[in-house]
Amino acid sequence: MGNILPGLTMLALIAVVFVLIWIGWRNRLRRQAGVEQLPAVPADLGEAITTADGQYVASTTAGDWLDRIAVHGLGIRTNAELTVYPQGALFERSGAPSVFIPAADLTGVRQESGMTGKFVEKEGLLILSWTLGSHELDTGFRTRRAADKHALFETLQELISAAPQADAHSGK
Repeated sequence: MGNILPGLTMLALIAVVFVLIWIGWRNRLRRQAGVEQLPAVPADLGEAITTADGQYVASTTAGDWLDRIAVHGLGIRTNAELTVYPQGALFERSGAPSVFIPAADLTGVRQESGMTGKFVEKEGLLILSWTLGSHELDTGFRTRRAADKHALFETLQELISAAPQADAHSGK
Protein backbone atom coordinates (compact mmCIF):
# COMPACT_ATOMS: atom_id res chain seq x y z
CA MET A 1 0.00 0.00 0.00
CA GLY A 2 2.94 2.34 0.71
CA ASN A 3 4.11 2.15 -2.94
CA ILE A 4 0.71 2.83 -4.52
CA LEU A 5 0.43 6.52 -3.59
CA PRO A 6 3.85 7.53 -5.00
CA GLY A 7 3.08 5.48 -8.14
CA LEU A 8 -0.28 7.18 -8.65
CA THR A 9 1.31 10.59 -8.07
CA MET A 10 3.94 9.85 -10.72
CA LEU A 11 1.28 8.72 -13.22
CA ALA A 12 -0.72 11.89 -12.57
CA LEU A 13 2.36 14.07 -13.17
CA ILE A 14 3.15 12.24 -16.41
CA ALA A 15 -0.46 12.70 -17.56
CA VAL A 16 -0.29 16.44 -16.80
CA VAL A 17 2.94 16.78 -18.81
CA PHE A 18 1.40 15.01 -21.82
CA VAL A 19 -1.73 17.17 -21.64
CA LEU A 20 0.42 20.33 -21.56
CA ILE A 21 2.45 19.13 -24.57
CA TRP A 22 -0.78 18.40 -26.47
CA ILE A 23 -2.20 21.86 -25.62
CA GLY A 24 1.03 23.52 -26.81
CA TRP A 25 1.01 21.62 -30.11
CA ARG A 26 -2.69 22.40 -30.66
CA ASN A 27 -2.05 26.11 -30.04
CA ARG A 28 0.88 26.04 -32.49
CA LEU A 29 -1.40 24.50 -35.12
CA ARG A 30 -3.94 27.29 -34.57
CA ARG A 31 -1.25 30.00 -34.79
CA GLN A 32 0.03 28.55 -38.06
CA ALA A 33 -3.37 28.01 -39.67
CA GLY A 34 -2.53 30.69 -42.26
CA VAL A 35 0.40 28.74 -43.71
CA GLU A 36 -0.46 27.86 -47.30
CA GLN A 37 -1.09 24.29 -48.47
CA LEU A 38 1.92 22.34 -49.72
CA PRO A 39 2.42 22.14 -53.48
CA ALA A 40 1.13 18.92 -55.02
CA VAL A 41 3.67 16.40 -56.21
CA PRO A 42 3.67 16.56 -60.03
CA ALA A 43 2.36 13.42 -61.72
CA ASP A 44 5.44 13.13 -63.95
CA LEU A 45 8.65 14.25 -62.31
CA GLY A 46 10.84 12.66 -64.95
CA GLU A 47 14.20 11.16 -64.16
CA ALA A 48 15.82 11.81 -60.78
CA ILE A 49 19.06 13.76 -60.76
CA THR A 50 20.19 12.42 -57.39
CA THR A 51 18.67 10.71 -54.37
CA ALA A 52 19.68 9.87 -50.80
CA ASP A 53 18.22 8.15 -47.76
CA GLY A 54 18.27 9.92 -44.44
CA GLN A 55 16.17 11.74 -41.89
CA TYR A 56 13.78 14.62 -42.49
CA VAL A 57 14.46 16.75 -39.40
CA ALA A 58 11.71 19.41 -39.59
CA SER A 59 10.67 22.61 -41.25
CA THR A 60 10.95 25.86 -39.33
CA THR A 61 10.44 29.55 -39.95
CA ALA A 62 13.55 30.72 -41.82
CA GLY A 63 16.20 31.89 -39.38
CA ASP A 64 14.21 30.80 -36.28
CA TRP A 65 15.04 27.18 -35.63
CA LEU A 66 12.90 27.07 -32.51
CA ASP A 67 9.73 27.91 -34.47
CA ARG A 68 8.89 24.47 -35.85
CA ILE A 69 6.12 24.48 -38.47
CA ALA A 70 3.45 22.11 -37.19
CA VAL A 71 0.82 22.39 -39.94
CA HIS A 72 0.72 20.02 -42.91
CA GLY A 73 2.95 17.56 -41.00
CA LEU A 74 6.03 19.71 -41.62
CA GLY A 75 7.17 19.48 -38.00
CA ILE A 76 7.28 15.67 -37.86
CA ARG A 77 10.75 14.12 -37.77
CA THR A 78 10.88 10.92 -39.78
CA ASN A 79 13.02 8.76 -41.98
CA ALA A 80 12.90 9.97 -45.56
CA GLU A 81 14.34 9.78 -49.01
CA LEU A 82 15.29 13.09 -50.63
CA THR A 83 15.22 13.03 -54.41
CA VAL A 84 16.16 15.99 -56.58
CA TYR A 85 14.40 16.32 -59.93
CA PRO A 86 14.66 19.09 -62.53
CA GLN A 87 11.27 20.36 -61.24
CA GLY A 88 12.29 20.43 -57.54
CA ALA A 89 13.07 18.42 -54.42
CA LEU A 90 10.86 15.62 -53.10
CA PHE A 91 10.97 14.32 -49.53
CA GLU A 92 9.26 10.92 -49.41
CA ARG A 93 8.70 10.47 -45.69
CA SER A 94 7.87 7.32 -43.74
CA GLY A 95 4.57 7.67 -41.90
CA ALA A 96 4.03 11.28 -43.03
CA PRO A 97 2.93 13.01 -46.24
CA SER A 98 5.51 13.65 -48.93
CA VAL A 99 6.84 17.20 -49.24
CA PHE A 100 7.56 18.59 -52.70
CA ILE A 101 9.45 21.86 -53.06
CA PRO A 102 9.28 23.29 -56.59
CA ALA A 103 12.63 24.46 -57.96
CA ALA A 104 11.31 28.01 -58.34
CA ASP A 105 10.52 28.13 -54.59
CA LEU A 106 14.00 27.03 -53.47
CA THR A 107 16.02 30.05 -52.34
CA GLY A 108 19.14 28.44 -50.92
CA VAL A 109 20.88 25.40 -49.54
CA ARG A 110 23.55 25.30 -46.87
CA GLN A 111 25.17 22.96 -44.39
CA GLU A 112 24.73 23.45 -40.63
CA SER A 113 25.46 21.57 -37.45
CA GLY A 114 21.91 21.59 -36.15
CA MET A 115 18.35 22.82 -35.95
CA THR A 116 15.25 22.40 -33.75
CA GLY A 117 16.42 19.64 -31.45
CA LYS A 118 18.77 17.85 -33.86
CA PHE A 119 22.46 18.66 -33.48
CA VAL A 120 25.21 16.76 -35.27
CA GLU A 121 28.81 17.24 -36.35
CA LYS A 122 29.90 20.42 -38.13
CA GLU A 123 27.98 20.81 -41.41
CA GLY A 124 26.17 17.49 -40.85
CA LEU A 125 22.73 18.74 -41.90
CA LEU A 126 21.54 20.04 -45.25
CA ILE A 127 19.24 23.02 -44.81
CA LEU A 128 16.97 23.85 -47.75
CA SER A 129 15.59 27.39 -47.66
CA TRP A 130 12.36 27.91 -49.58
CA THR A 131 9.16 29.87 -49.76
CA LEU A 132 5.66 28.54 -49.21
CA GLY A 133 3.38 31.35 -50.31
CA SER A 134 4.35 34.31 -48.13
CA HIS A 135 6.26 32.20 -45.59
CA GLU A 136 10.02 31.66 -45.72
CA LEU A 137 11.00 28.24 -44.39
CA ASP A 138 14.10 26.18 -43.59
CA THR A 139 13.88 22.39 -43.92
CA GLY A 140 16.57 20.14 -42.47
CA PHE A 141 17.73 16.81 -43.84
CA ARG A 142 20.42 14.47 -42.52
CA THR A 143 21.80 11.97 -45.01
CA ARG A 144 22.35 8.42 -43.84
CA ARG A 145 25.72 8.29 -45.64
CA ALA A 146 28.11 11.24 -45.49
CA ALA A 147 29.12 10.82 -49.15
CA ASP A 148 25.51 11.46 -50.26
CA LYS A 149 25.43 14.88 -48.60
CA HIS A 150 27.99 16.43 -50.95
CA ALA A 151 26.21 15.16 -54.08
CA LEU A 152 22.85 16.48 -52.84
CA PHE A 153 24.37 19.81 -51.88
CA GLU A 154 25.99 20.32 -55.29
CA THR A 155 22.86 19.22 -57.17
CA LEU A 156 20.60 21.51 -55.14
CA GLN A 157 22.93 24.48 -55.68
CA GLU A 158 22.86 23.87 -59.44
CA LEU A 159 19.06 23.51 -59.41
CA ILE A 160 18.63 26.77 -57.50
CA SER A 161 20.95 28.73 -59.78
CA ALA A 162 19.22 27.37 -62.91
CA ALA A 163 15.60 27.81 -61.77
CA PRO A 164 13.66 31.03 -62.21
CA GLN A 165 12.86 32.22 -58.68
CA ALA A 166 9.28 32.33 -57.40
CA ASP A 167 9.47 36.11 -56.86
CA ALA A 168 9.72 36.59 -60.63
CA HIS A 169 6.56 34.52 -61.11
CA SER A 170 4.50 36.23 -58.44
CA GLY A 171 5.51 39.76 -59.39
CA LYS A 172 7.02 40.58 -55.98
